[in-house]
Amino acid sequence: MSNQGCENILNIDAETSLFDSYKFSWFDWFCLWYPPGWLILFNRHWQHYHSDPDGWNWWEYLLFLLPGGFYLAMLSRWLRLGFRAPRKEIGEFEPKYQQAFRDEILAPIVKYYFQGELQQLENLPETEPLIVAMNHAGMSFPWDFITLAYLLSQEKGWAVQPLAGLSLFEHPWVIWWLPPGWSRVLGGVRAKWNDFEGAIQQRKIVLYAPEGLRGPQKGWQKRYQLEKFDVSFMQLSDRYQVPIVPVICIGNESLHPWTRNLKKLQSLFKLPFLPLSPLMVLLLLFPSMGVWAMKTRLRYFIQPVEQNLVAGQNTERAIVYQKAQTLREKMQMQINQLRGVP
Repeated sequence: MSNQGCENILNIDAETSLFDSYKFSWFDWFCLWYPPGWLILFNRHWQHYHSDPDGWNWWEYLLFLLPGGFYLAMLSRWLRLGFRAPRKEIGEFEPKYQQAFRDEILAPIVKYYFQGELQQLENLPETEPLIVAMNHAGMSFPWDFITLAYLLSQEKGWAVQPLAGLSLFEHPWVIWWLPPGWSRVLGGVRAKWNDFEGAIQQRKIVLYAPEGLRGPQKGWQKRYQLEKFDVSFMQLSDRYQVPIVPVICIGNESLHPWTRNLKKLQSLFKLPFLPLSPLMVLLLLFPSMGVWAMKTRLRYFIQPVEQNLVAGQNTERAIVYQKAQTLREKMQMQINQLRGVP
């Protein structure tokens, strides 16, 4: 059977099974409250809606829960797959699956664990498309982004698509952790110019971190200091007349606290950042905790739409750069005010 035929069958299976919603079992509730189990939740939910012969099985899930067991689980899976890694598959965005994942997996995590809340809702525009620009300092799996996307979807019914680093799509560790094409199927947009521009051209709601990787790389000591903003979102905003909604997140710095980024090891393992903290000891024992984060309260303060950012389509780069840094200064002032810093 051709690859196209296999893809069509998988898509049909996904569409059909979406009518049979995922029900939490006692094991799922256990995984929700046991940090190494979050990765199990993600994969079990995927396997409910998609055929995944290369995925993890029950025996390997149980090994996740033991110190060092993830390494045995990976060995077991590698042997089971005939001495190879899981197949890389490029999926397409599935809004129905995003909604199912949001309602069935993210809802309890956001409600009971991250206590996410939107504030200053009057600043949310009624129309789309939008570029939602947020400070990003999680230094962990991007739960600050995921939680905001969830809250905006709940509030407005929007299909929010975060711009995500390439490691969430292509890194070998992610291929072993998460199902094939997981990030793209859930709406992730690769942090490449062509992909970003394509999403804006299609009039989507894109969630963007203007600091880029400098946000999570800055570490715990600079958690409240915004780094220099990239200009790509300003250029695309000007070119396609798409407004920008700035959002301030307070609490994301506690998702992985007390961190320092190790740039040499980061380069060695080809990771976007490698934060060293006391939690890394647990991560070595339980690698499945790579998608987990510390419990915190994520508060999102929506700022007024920056209407002046879409004044012209052929703005010079120097002017666009100045606009981006002006927005950074405004957001920094808001962060300081929210923290009570003069």
